[in-house]
Amino acid sequence: MPRYAALLRGINVGGHRVKMDHLRSLFADMGLEDVATVIASGNVIFSTPSEDPSALESSIEKHLYGALGYEVATFVRTPAELRDTLDILGDQEHHPDHSVYVVFTHSAPDSTVRDALVALEFGTDRFEFRGREVYWLMRGKVSASPLFKGNDVAKAMKSVPHTTRNITSLQKLLAKLDLE
Repeated sequence: MPRYAALLRGINVGGHRVKMDHLRSLFADMGLEDVATVIASGNVIFSTPSEDPSALESSIEKHLYGALGYEVATFVRTPAELRDTLDILGDQEHHPDHSVYVVFTHSAPDSTVRDALVALEFGTDRFEFRGREVYWLMRGKVSASPLFKGNDVAKAMKSVPHTTRNITSLQKLLAKLDLE
């Protein structure tokens, strides 16, 4: 049976607190199997016979809205897609003092969003676009990035549902997927 990872926006941030056992039960209530959470920030892995990630995203979003009372943008990826994401990141220059984030979207960002992000680039921050993912590469710690401090990336992408994960979270998510 296919395995998936659901990356949820707005779980345990901005006052939207959801205990992980409750989140797992919400996924199980949908008939999804082998449900597990990874890090308390809206990463859920599960199995289902469905082979339509887009339909899964819609179903999960609708179910969570009904159960939680607020919209939870959901981005479903296969283990292979997550591996590809990390492989792409493996091509990047890594340094212990650098930070890498991946912004997940439902579809490739349009030219307006791409242009807005590229306009934010300067010496410490740059963006790469690969399909539905935006790679935010920072020289230095994330806390030192003026874009992070000003929430500029989220502002530039406000018209596009998205969620962001750092490389460490993605590695943990994929490791858990690969173990099960």
